[in-house]
Formats: sequence, C-alpha cells, structure tokens
Amino acid sequence: MFARTPRLLLRPGWREDAPALAAAIGDEAIVRNLASAPWPYRIEDAEAFLSRDQDPRHPSLLVFARTQGAPRLIGGIGIMPSPDGGRELGYWIARRYWGLGFATEAGRALLAAAHDTLRLEPLTASHFRDNPASGRVLAKLGFASTGMTVQRFSAARGETVEAIVYRQRMQEPAGRADRATGRTLCLEAA
Repeated sequence: MFARTPRLLLRPGWREDAPALAAAIGDEAIVRNLASAPWPYRIEDAEAFLSRDQDPRHPSLLVFARTQGAPRLIGGIGIMPSPDGGRELGYWIARRYWGLGFATEAGRALLAAAHDTLRLEPLTASHFRDNPASGRVLAKLGFASTGMTVQRFSAARGETVEAIVYRQRMQEPAGRADRATGRTLCLEAA
C-alpha cells in the first residue's frame, strides 16, 4: 500500500531505510510514547523492524516529507493488531516535525487507503495519558474517546503506563481530500 498527499509519501519500509529510520525515531521523547519501540533505539532495531514479515491486513508505512528538496523520512504509521483482538492505528513523527500537521495528514491518507483496500471497521487507537497531543491528532482523524483507560506496556519506559482508548467507525472514508489544501489524495494499493 502506498499513499501520497500534497506534502507526504507513505510507503512500506525497505532495508535500506534502516539508517534514516534509526535517526528519525532515535529520540527518547518519541519512543517513550510507543508501546513496542525500545530505548535506546539502535540501527539493529531499525533493521529488525524493516525485515519482519508484513501482513497485508496490517499495513506499516514510513512517512516521507516530499517538499523542499529530497524526500525525508519523518515518521511512521500503521494499522496493527490491538490487544483486544481488533485493529488499531499507531503513528509517530520525528520531533523536529511536531506541530506541522504531518501526523494528521498521514493519518487521513492511511485511513482513506485502508478504507478503500481493506474495508476496515472499527479501528481503535490509544495514547499514553501523558501524551495529550496524540489525543488531539486522533480527534482530528474522527476518533472519539471511549471513556476507557487501560494499562499498556511501554518497552522504552520499561513499565506499564495508563493509556486512553479511542474508537472510530470507518463508515465514511477519512480524508478523501486534504482539508488544509482541498486537494484530492492520490491513493495506490500495492
């Protein structure tokens, strides 16, 4: 699965992306908000992540900014199995790109592509309580808090952390057009 927006390219990761992935995600402020990424995050972790088998029902994509020069790896986004047996949205953005709307733009593109190709519903998502910015991104993507909190393990923190659970029903494609620019998204399934 590939997706393109006015500013971003979302595509599967390749082994040769390992150095860029390790550099982009290798920040404790990022990995402490993810469930499975270790800290410190090393090149070997990036290589292992990029080498794992991919389930087409659970797309895992790297996010590249494609404006102002050569494409730059700025994050990751995917749909993965959730602890409750469903599917959940997860994402991260490199710290120097926080606050620029890239998580929302990537989320809209992935959700639209997933709706078109995988016919998913419902999706869940969660964020650690001490990461409210992620909750704001989820709200922009059409997720609403379920009112539930759960304990989720954070590999980087080495402990269980309280997480707020969100749910979205994908009855309408999320992000048919980029709301910031009004341009239609170009979506391609691999």
